[in-house]
Amino acid sequence: MAFTDRELFARLIQCEAGGEGIEGMRAVASVVMNRVYAQNGEFARVSNGGNVRAIILQKGQFTCTRTENNKQNIYNMNPTDIHYEVADWALAGNTSSAVGNSLFFFNPFSSQCPNYFPTNVGIIYNKIGKHCFYAPTEAYKNT
Repeated sequence: MAFTDRELFARLIQCEAGGEGIEGMRAVASVVMNRVYAQNGEFARVSNGGNVRAIILQKGQFTCTRTENNKQNIYNMNPTDIHYEVADWALAGNTSSAVGNSLFFFNPFSSQCPNYFPTNVGIIYNKIGKHCFYAPTEAYKNT
């Protein structure tokens, strides 16, 4: 079954940040939308002017889109009202100031966030829950 963009987004929010509370879910949703509207770099090319589905399904970007050896993926999620509410909030043009223009996030499984995103295309912006959020560096523009 093909999911609508809204359902796909709600599933991604649940899978990537379902245990992080409303602030964490909005932060992850904000990163997705920041990528959708990126003005340069790889995300600008992938979103092609606003394609949410292309950003969510971009290969290698979100752990929850991987199905091989990963049972916690978007296809096994059952989003509830809160996940749809966060997706609708983001799709309506809202983003969280707590993550600013961040384009990257990950859970380092540590109490500390590394200063740079692993490929040096992002610099630490904030930590929310267990996730570190990274704003793009100048190096990102060359991706």
